[in-house]
Amino acid sequence: MPVALLAALAACGGGAGTLPPEAAVTTTPTRVVTVQEQQCTQAGWRSETMVVAGIARGVLWKAPAGAWARGGLVVLHGGGGQHANFCIANAELIAAQVRFTDMALAQGFAVFLLDSTDRVTDTEGRLCGKVWDDEVRQRDNLDLPFIEEVLRKLIPSARPAGSRTDLYLTGLSSGGYMAVRAATHFGGLISAFAPVASGDPYGWVRDCTPRAGDRTNVFGVGLDAETRRNISEVGACAATSWPNEKPWDGSAIDPKPPFRLFHHAQDGIHDRSCVDKVRRQLVQRGWPEAAPFMLDGGSRSAEVHYWQDAYNAPLLAWLGEQKRR
Repeated sequence: MPVALLAALAACGGGAGTLPPEAAVTTTPTRVVTVQEQQCTQAGWRSETMVVAGIARGVLWKAPAGAWARGGLVVLHGGGGQHANFCIANAELIAAQVRFTDMALAQGFAVFLLDSTDRVTDTEGRLCGKVWDDEVRQRDNLDLPFIEEVLRKLIPSARPAGSRTDLYLTGLSSGGYMAVRAATHFGGLISAFAPVASGDPYGWVRDCTPRAGDRTNVFGVGLDAETRRNISEVGACAATSWPNEKPWDGSAIDPKPPFRLFHHAQDGIHDRSCVDKVRRQLVQRGWPEAAPFMLDGGSRSAEVHYWQDAYNAPLLAWLGEQKRR
């Protein structure tokens, strides 16, 4: 129906105030493409928008020419960041992340960078900022359906014939928590996972009450579910029992893919006790482990929470050795 006629009907009350079916307007969810993402595409990364559960989600991906000799690697960025932080470094703090994906591509991995939303809320309904939905809550998880679409649809559709089909997960900080959640939920789809500077998504709680000193796009604190201490405190996750641990996914997955944890002992944002906790929880539930890769040295600081160049070669070497059993 012509727009002018629709307007005339509305003005005189025609159609009892309703539009005919053919005039119904549907809106496809959209997302903001950042300058950094544009820089990534200029550098040869492909940008995809996937609408999952009514939300437009961003993926940047790049692959070696021809078959993928090492399979596919899914990377989840840290809280307050974005997927483009792993393909363009406009600050030295994140340059090691870009060197990591450059190394992965050179070794024959196809790399898929996923972007979180800014819609995550804590149990009280407060917005948490630009983070992954990395805690187990009563409501539906915002990110598991997105990760599943990438694993089941996007990657297989992009994979050239003759490629290795193994899929791997890694992530930093909030992305590491989400990598554990996704790996234990979709363990039948992946060959190994390597969380970095992160902990137990089934055993912590976000309190997203804004606080003085918060970043502009991440609010509140993370608390261990047992001690109720801020995960940045020394010994924050050191408990002898875990009555507040949420039920874990993945008990029926067989075989379970192996994991290896990467972190710095002097991490001043995410205490090493919280890394120890997720390691213990995974091992107790039968997830095969490779010995953690732990850096040490210097004073306790926030700087060593971020991705370190020293992770790159051993992380990729270990993942590349893992194949689906």
